[in-house]
Amino acid sequence: MYCVRKITEDLYWAGGNDHRLALFENIHPIPRGVSYNSYVLLDQKAVLFDTVDWSICRQFLENIEAVLNDRNLDYMVINHVEPDHAACIEEIILRYPDAKIICTEKAFMFMHQFGFPIDDKAIKVKEGDTMSFGKHKVAFVSAPMVHWPEAMVSYDTTNGVLFSADAFGSFGALDGKLFNDEVNFDRDWIDDARRYYTNIVGKYGPHVQALLKKASNLDIKFICPLHGPVWRNDFVYLLDKYDKWSRYEPEEKGVMIVYATMYGNTESAASDLATRLVKKGMTNVVMYDVSKTHVSYLISETFKYSHVVLASVTYNLKIYPPMLNYIMDMKALNLQKRIFAIIENGSWAPQAGKLMRELLDEMKEMTILDSDVTVSSAMKEDNVDSMEAIANSIVDSI
Repeated sequence: MYCVRKITEDLYWAGGNDHRLALFENIHPIPRGVSYNSYVLLDQKAVLFDTVDWSICRQFLENIEAVLNDRNLDYMVINHVEPDHAACIEEIILRYPDAKIICTEKAFMFMHQFGFPIDDKAIKVKEGDTMSFGKHKVAFVSAPMVHWPEAMVSYDTTNGVLFSADAFGSFGALDGKLFNDEVNFDRDWIDDARRYYTNIVGKYGPHVQALLKKASNLDIKFICPLHGPVWRNDFVYLLDKYDKWSRYEPEEKGVMIVYATMYGNTESAASDLATRLVKKGMTNVVMYDVSKTHVSYLISETFKYSHVVLASVTYNLKIYPPMLNYIMDMKALNLQKRIFAIIENGSWAPQAGKLMRELLDEMKEMTILDSDVTVSSAMKEDNVDSMEAIANSIVDSI
């Protein structure tokens, strides 16, 4: 049975939801599932904007058939060739063999690499090109590295719809809802939206800034991403988040304490610091066990807060492996502009602090407070002064 929703005149959502997938890109947990969004424009010509992941292909094909209602499909616009959006291209070609495929030159190359039979079907477009499908004229805007090099976005100049590809998306299944004002986004969605952006697109902040600059010149009435809700109002809220994330500016003044503990002693030291911070008036404090919290959540929270405390036990004279993985993910995703404090623990040769400092020094615009704390096996009275000093340094820097 088909399941579609009308977005605005002539435009329909024809995507679907996946609650069975456990790991997005086989890495990131998605306990609330994910939506794959696809859109159909019915004008003098019928146009499909992107397809969906193979996991919901049957639902997708039923939706397309229902929206077209015995019409032929004339065009398929491919904004992004990643398989969670492009997996069903060949299924569309098989059912609608006369449809032409509109894409960038690099997208054409990628579709070849995936084995799609598109040679005689492709219409290659570039920045500034437009196509008219009747009363609707669509402009194509290059968006390289948001987050693949072939990506573009498409802007319907007639109704103000921006088909934004992987920009402005979110983890989470829609479950009957479609628009941003049908959900409590700031309560129920912002954490998934941040985790999606920071882990999927976060490395490419300058490219997102370039796209935001282009978007600022458009009269946008709807934002139609490939995952998550369609936006039809409150654009300032969404664009402010994307502006901060892509400039690597923290959303909040607060302290995130990430600790690596084997037997609870480093956790105890981290808890002591958290208590001291709160007693000094800094109540926006969160704590995470690096071994129990998936790194995608840690990255998302690191983009959120202004200050990060790394508290790690030494392991084989190195950084505790889950902590090392977290720091390396920070580096890979180009995180910048944070203030760090360091606590290390070790029973005979504490090394984690020095090694963590070296890694942070390799990143851009990171500030590391001088008042490191070294714990020998477990926190004792002789650590109190240094713990008080690091708490004061954090509060003073805020």
